[in-house]
Amino acid sequence: MDRIQIPATSRSPLVDFDFPAGRLLLRGESYPEDAAAFYGPLLQALRACLEEEATPLTFEVALSYFNSSSAKALMNLFMPLEEAAEEGRAVTIRWLYAEGDDTIAEAGEDFAADFSHARFEMVQETAA
Repeated sequence: MDRIQIPATSRSPLVDFDFPAGRLLLRGESYPEDAAAFYGPLLQALRACLEEEATPLTFEVALSYFNSSSAKALMNLFMPLEEAAEEGRAVTIRWLYAEGDDTIAEAGEDFAADFSHARFEMVQETAA
């Protein structure tokens, strides 16, 4: 499985899905005009990775803003990770949010409530 790297734009996050290393990252803002077109190939690649490899996966989500279409796309990415964790794979989702950003923190808590097998970590980032 090849690594997927997509630079951030004003409407879409940086994507670094390093499947061989087991590290996936989304960082930035997410409100692409067509969330399905943006996230669809990432979901396909994630599913293929989960079928091909059994290495532990860590998915870091560090979004400072996302719209409702992106929230649905995130849930679509999270679901196969939860299923893989239920089947015994080590899966960690790290939800990174800026200190004082209660909106993003609460969104992470809402997502976390849907996980019972994957490890979901809330990680507060502090300004350097």
